[in-house]
Amino acid sequence: MLAAMSTPALRSSPQATAVSRDRGDACPGTLRLHMADDGALARVRVPGGVLTVRQADALADAAERLGDGDLHLTSRGNVQLRGLDDGCGGDLAGLLDAAGLLPSRGHERARNIVASPLSGLDGRGALDVRPWLTALDAALCASEAAQDLSGRFLFALDDGRGDVAGLDADVTVRATADGGAHLALGAAGEALAVPVEEAARAALLAAETFLEAVRASGARVWRVEELALSDGELLDAVGRRLTAGGIRHETRSRETGRTDGPPPGVVGDALSVHVPLGRLPADQWRELTRVTAGELRLTPWRGVVLPTRAGHADESLARLAATGLVTDPHSPWLRVGACIGRPGCAKSQADVRTDAAGSLGALGPHGLPLYWSGCERRCGHPRGDRVDVVAAPDGGYRLSTAVRGEESRTSTMNDPARLAAALAEITS
Repeated sequence: MLAAMSTPALRSSPQATAVSRDRGDACPGTLRLHMADDGALARVRVPGGVLTVRQADALADAAERLGDGDLHLTSRGNVQLRGLDDGCGGDLAGLLDAAGLLPSRGHERARNIVASPLSGLDGRGALDVRPWLTALDAALCASEAAQDLSGRFLFALDDGRGDVAGLDADVTVRATADGGAHLALGAAGEALAVPVEEAARAALLAAETFLEAVRASGARVWRVEELALSDGELLDAVGRRLTAGGIRHETRSRETGRTDGPPPGVVGDALSVHVPLGRLPADQWRELTRVTAGELRLTPWRGVVLPTRAGHADESLARLAATGLVTDPHSPWLRVGACIGRPGCAKSQADVRTDAAGSLGALGPHGLPLYWSGCERRCGHPRGDRVDVVAAPDGGYRLSTAVRGEESRTSTMNDPARLAAALAEITS
């Protein structure tokens, strides 16, 4: 039996240093387009990465009719449409609304939810998180307060295997082997054990408590880790809010076990494919909708999971491989990512996607993943250990390794042969 706990009052911490932004949140959505060098950009939130075939077809139509014809996957399992005319906002919103992709105009940028993509499909995990996903998205869209969440605030629903629990979400709910759930905030080492049937409501209350703490701080803060509170203060405040809402809870140590995202291939009752650099031409996208048994699940690792039809897995996987999607779990593409680079971004110093694709032949079979960035902002870079390959203003690339939060730098390499040799050594 879980017991309600009383907690001390929330207070500002004199030891912590808050991040206070000097401007409002400009994160793009479907109603707020971002102007890039290749046209306007829309970011369509897809909670849990789950799309019906009808919704997927609507996104393909939008890409072909209004954009550059491609669908671009993000590191949160969302979809970006690029190359849009800056006057197409009304047409785009109407198309997405008709497909059920815009359930609340006031919350469209706040619907950032990642979920274990194989949940319920491969026999692993403590439970199927789909009910949590449905309940959290509905509760989020019904919360007036949640409209104030930044477009960068992230929820993670982990079925217990530890895949999305490692994505540095602001609010993480993880299923436990005893049939319960743990609610955690940011990178905190403690969690609140809550009843499994209350997990989605507890996640929303945690986000609303964060917003209250932001208002009390007077700072312009977007993420939990940016809030200047001492260890445990925000979790204590969430505990009080849960008690007021009638949700029983106990403080527990946070589970730390982690696993990777789905490998390409046949996995349980599903197919898994990786999308090179997250870019899907419409013909690849439509092939995904033809072989699925009902839906697409976009992953935070720029992949897609498809429930399979009995007896068709191998044939369907071959069809997807023929379009250029990655179905080999040993492909070097699994360890290579890149920002949009030139010509899509004015800040980029190089065509990093072309250079990243050209580097595949130099990569060894092991080592850290590589992320190619056109400038020091390193947009979209993954969490965790990696090699950063960053374009330099005067040409060439600078290599650095990020391991356990520590970055080591090397000199800028202007010689392509020297760069290739360095990448081969790192990945051998």
